[in-house]
Amino acid sequence: MFGTHQVANQPPPLSGFDPLACDPALGSALTRYAVGDLTALAREAGSAEAREHGRLANENPPQLRTHDRYGNRVDEVEFHPSWHWLMSRAVEHGLHAAPWTRGPGAHLRRAAGFYLWSQVEPGHSCPISMTYSAVPALRYNPELAAEFVPKLAATEYDFGLRPPAEKAALLAGMSMTEKQGGSDVRANSTTAEPLADGTYRLVGHKWFTSAPMNDLFLTLAQAPGGLSCFLVPRVLPDGSRNEIRLQRLKDKLGNKANASAELEYTGAIGHLIGEEGRGVRCIIEMVSMTRMDCVLGSAANIRVALSEAAHHVQHRSAFGERLVDLPLMQNVLADLALESEAATTLAMRLAAAVEQGEHDLLRLALPAAKFYVCKRAPAVVAEALECLGGNGYVEESGMPRLYREAPLMSIWEGSGNVTALDLLRALGKQPSTRDAIDAELDAAAGANSHYDAALHRLRAELDAPAPERARALAELLALVLQASLLLRYAPTNVAESFAATRLGPAARTFGATPIPGARALVDRIAPAR
Repeated sequence: MFGTHQVANQPPPLSGFDPLACDPALGSALTRYAVGDLTALAREAGSAEAREHGRLANENPPQLRTHDRYGNRVDEVEFHPSWHWLMSRAVEHGLHAAPWTRGPGAHLRRAAGFYLWSQVEPGHSCPISMTYSAVPALRYNPELAAEFVPKLAATEYDFGLRPPAEKAALLAGMSMTEKQGGSDVRANSTTAEPLADGTYRLVGHKWFTSAPMNDLFLTLAQAPGGLSCFLVPRVLPDGSRNEIRLQRLKDKLGNKANASAELEYTGAIGHLIGEEGRGVRCIIEMVSMTRMDCVLGSAANIRVALSEAAHHVQHRSAFGERLVDLPLMQNVLADLALESEAATTLAMRLAAAVEQGEHDLLRLALPAAKFYVCKRAPAVVAEALECLGGNGYVEESGMPRLYREAPLMSIWEGSGNVTALDLLRALGKQPSTRDAIDAELDAAAGANSHYDAALHRLRAELDAPAPERARALAELLALVLQASLLLRYAPTNVAESFAATRLGPAARTFGATPIPGARALVDRIAPAR
């Protein structure tokens, strides 16, 4: 026999590692904000079992069943068992609506846990995020909040279409956009007819509704008093299915494990949240929190791609040397590490602002972060994939899944233009937001010449905001915020390198600008086995 198949110069599987232990930016934030120990959750997220469930959930996407075998309309979506495993663990870890019923620090702990657990599989994070985000909007109707929030916060996963009163726990979703309007929700044509019992009958077509097997949905419809927000249950109290018809599941670029449906309300019963005509005001509370999770999700995607790349170069050799020992590869990985540390540090600062009720800061910092961090994710993941060479382009590596996922967060809850213009709108309507941003950025003034110059440019942009420069403003604000945080909380080499490569006259390609102490930065973020 001729033995030709010998496996050599290949990395071992990246499983059984601790994603918290190799994430100094998150570890620093946990200490800074006194979040507490997340070791058990992190180790489960890095376990072989969790990573395999993430793979299987994506390779076995959900299936729509509009009718049963006898021809009865059922409008159900079937998921692979791995989806249910991931959902169950996320709910049991309290990553959904649990913080709203817990004490101080709960939102920060949830944000850090959501960031770690999203690295396992991002698709199931969507219904977890929507359940978390629904609570602030639901509180515009205290009676509905009193009825449903305790079950939305319950740490039990109770899948299936049954009356909410019969379930131990509930999940919530959002159904806003329509094909003629998209992000312009005021163009929605779904109608809401008031009924004698105080409920409304909804008729209309919704273009995107993620996780259609959730129990409750916040939706927008045109009531007699204008565009209004409603809570629409999938199952009515008598056990009958609400008039919600799932027309098809979207065939998406990524996010394959999660079901995104196109649906029709054919007389669905809904409950008014807030006042008629104030629907956007209500739903924006939910949008703000899901935007927070977009930043966390993108930071998580960046981080797990970095872990895969750093792991690969530690074990792969080329031209007689390990890749990690080659100076140019060190520079690429160090540059990606800077991007990851900045994204994670900013995401956790925003989570702290949610925890502490810093609304003025969030009105500017959140859309800027959502704009920039989410846009950086595809570029970072692409560069991380390239570190694996041809191996990274193969589905078995898991990198193509991360790459397909990366653009979603930039689109979800308002694409780039919408988010950037929201920043301008907040700046014009609420001048106190400027004071909050100035105070945050002044904390690092004088620490770095690149930073001071960028801060000066930023203030000029803030003084004269213009729609055509909204993206430039959002990008610069996010970068200066990241630099401010790193200059205050990160090691000197991390902060100085970030300021020099992001705020100074540096090249735009990852790895093109020499980074002092690149190997130390790589060792700082590499997964340990």
